[in-house]
Amino acid sequence: MIFNWVLSLFLVINSLKIGSGSVAETKLFTDLLKGYNPLERPVQNSSQPLVVKIKLFLQQILDVDEKNQIVSVNAWLSYTWFDHKLQWEPKKYGGIQDIRFPGSSDHIWKPDVLLYNSAAEDFDSTFKSNLLTYHTGTVVWIPPGVLKFVCQLDVTWFPFDDQVCEMKFGSWTFHGYAIDLQIDDDTNGTQSMDLSTYLVNGEWQVISTNAKRIVSFYKCCPEPYPTVNYYLHIRRRTLYYGFNLIIPSLLISLMAILGFMFPPDAGEKITLGKIPNSSMFLPNTCVFLCRGDNPVGNRFLLEYGLRNDAANIGSSAVNWSVSKFMDLGKEGVD
Repeated sequence: MIFNWVLSLFLVINSLKIGSGSVAETKLFTDLLKGYNPLERPVQNSSQPLVVKIKLFLQQILDVDEKNQIVSVNAWLSYTWFDHKLQWEPKKYGGIQDIRFPGSSDHIWKPDVLLYNSAAEDFDSTFKSNLLTYHTGTVVWIPPGVLKFVCQLDVTWFPFDDQVCEMKFGSWTFHGYAIDLQIDDDTNGTQSMDLSTYLVNGEWQVISTNAKRIVSFYKCCPEPYPTVNYYLHIRRRTLYYGFNLIIPSLLISLMAILGFMFPPDAGEKITLGKIPNSSMFLPNTCVFLCRGDNPVGNRFLLEYGLRNDAANIGSSAVNWSVSKFMDLGKEGVD
């Protein structure tokens, strides 16, 4: 009997605590959003810019499309700014230290920072996650997404090529006097992408991911326009192409040289000279199919193909000429 009474009293007290916590959170949202205008920049002095810090967390390189000059990566974007209207004392609201606003709605102000060289169909391909707001007024927004962006890919030295792709982030409508976009440095002070959760790619090796803040001026407007540019430097892994393209090509070339070492009256000299010419068709086809319609790389590949075919045809012609010459000399002697 006493046990049941104590258990009931505990449940009642616990429910009162839960109810008071819910009331405190409801009151906090009501007080914060009372008179709040999400269209207004959250600054105490309208003549001062709002500092917005950006950080990119690279998760994975999904695709490097040389044909369409598009790179796809899985990444998280982190935005941090200070909103003086979203401050409160936790002891007045049940000890609540932080709250969350839905990113898909317009309850509070959000920066309109976009990827300038985006190639996504809807341009902004990030997921509108919640905005984490602390009692100090600091707002942290981390929208994840698959970023597709344009990158000039040069495959002249394929498969020993390096690519440097730029991701340019900036406010779409605000100039530098309204939003001061800055790089959110690491704990060690370096300015680069965060690779702590990066998944290693099997074809591309990440060399560097430096970040740089650039301030541009345009003829139309006297205001500065700051952008944060991330440079993704990647290098192709050559092991696969070495076993499937480079080594077979070298062996075929050695076979062409071997044909000159046979005596002219050898019956298989002409046949051996034709083998490299026909065998190079497969590596050449593989190279052209792998590279697609890249105009820069195709110019190099066209020159490579013409030179290779000319060398093979020339070696076959020399073999045939030498054989015929030796046959005619042999008939004359007879």
